[in-house]
Amino acid sequence: MNYFSSDFKLGILGGGQLGKMLLAEARKFDIQTYILDPSKDAPSQFGASQFFTGDLMDYTAVYEFGKKVNLLTIEIENVNLDALDKLEAEGLPVFPSPKTLRLIQNKGVQKDFYVANSIPTSKHKRFENLYSLKSTIDSLTFPFVWKCTQFGYDGNGVKVVRSNSDLDNLPNVECIAEEMVPFKNELAVIVARSASGEIRTYPVVEMEFHPEANQVEYVLCPARIEDKVAKKAREIALKVSEAFNHVGLLAVEMFQTENDEILVNEVAPRPHNSGHHTIEASYTSQFENHLRAILNLPLGNTASKVAGIMVNLVGEEGFSGPVTYQNIEKIMAINGVTPHIYGKRETRPFRKMGHVTIVNEDMAEARKIAEEVKNSIRVIS
Repeated sequence: MNYFSSDFKLGILGGGQLGKMLLAEARKFDIQTYILDPSKDAPSQFGASQFFTGDLMDYTAVYEFGKKVNLLTIEIENVNLDALDKLEAEGLPVFPSPKTLRLIQNKGVQKDFYVANSIPTSKHKRFENLYSLKSTIDSLTFPFVWKCTQFGYDGNGVKVVRSNSDLDNLPNVECIAEEMVPFKNELAVIVARSASGEIRTYPVVEMEFHPEANQVEYVLCPARIEDKVAKKAREIALKVSEAFNHVGLLAVEMFQTENDEILVNEVAPRPHNSGHHTIEASYTSQFENHLRAILNLPLGNTASKVAGIMVNLVGEEGFSGPVTYQNIEKIMAINGVTPHIYGKRETRPFRKMGHVTIVNEDMAEARKIAEEVKNSIRVIS
């Protein structure tokens, strides 16, 4: 099929920052892009060929949107899967497939899938709701990690439970309790897989988290780990990709334990925060390779040109309202620093508002600059 400068229409469910960055790559190929998002103010509203508002969990909204396009993909996994089933049955290519999304959308199902497929992961138990968990609390060992099985994002829906009182005020929803893993690094590998089965992995990245928000502050590529650990992480990511049989991108988040075991934490079947540095630091960005994969085009080179660090720009604590970015000019005066502002008009504490990429031939120097960027820029109202 001729995708380029033609009447071909690519549909994207979700118009957040991931959709916005995907649109920038689609523009290089002159592909028509249709976006569906619940918010009329979504970051992708200006970049798409056509922008529609609608609830991504609503069957009719998703189905009717799918009828307008030639191929459908996602930038968020919380979408109506019954509508995708119907569209796929009617012949519309949907990537990743609803079958894959069903295994990933619910974190309890996702964890069971790892166990069933002999993929190393932390021990867990599933519960119908919080009451059910509390009624069997004696079977759990403190501390453990509580996660709601659906609709969690950016640290929301995750809590470390050290005592019974930590369960207070948690929502009474389906959840899992995961064994607390002593780890020395949180790692991630992004796998690109095309419809014909061509597959490539990006280098392993290391993630540094904000201790309170449970949100990624820095992504470092390459990860500061031994080659044998990196090799193991990429091998496990490929095994996960093969098991899910996904098309597009799969971000595999992992723990490196004190004994250098690799345990899979969770996955995202789409472009991911752990791959934003690839726009500046890699030969082919994660967003371009997602498009290449779902369109069944040859995948691009996933190697890094240079060391890259991504710093998340999140809303500062104590500020909610129309956003102001302070000191952007200051950080842009530093060589190798590129800001990405997502276009969200309202800030609130820890909301992802943008990111900054730092590229440098010296990882130690890049990390030092990243710290300077983090301490300089303020996202306030």
